[in-house]
Amino acid sequence: MSSGIRYTEEFKRDAVAQVTDRGYSVKEVAERLGVSTKSLYDWKRLFQKPAKEQKQAAVDGAEIRRLKAELLRITEERDILKKATAYFARDA
Repeated sequence: MSSGIRYTEEFKRDAVAQVTDRGYSVKEVAERLGVSTKSLYDWKRLFQKPAKEQKQAAVDGAEIRRLKAELLRITEERDILKKATAYFARDA
């Protein structure tokens, strides 16, 4: 279950650097920063990718968020039109 907390890319990179560069354990860093070990492992995996793949992943994520928002808007519009159609069909 997501807690809804968003961390900056800089925060994530610093957390990963503590594990990879400074030699701290994932569990230790996660407890100190108040994040889950799974998140830290995910960030570590993300930042080990080449820069080109990281950029593409960010672009894909932005596109997915945009499409989800558009889908939500269109679904709401469709529901409004359905209700209006039912309302006017009832009056006729």
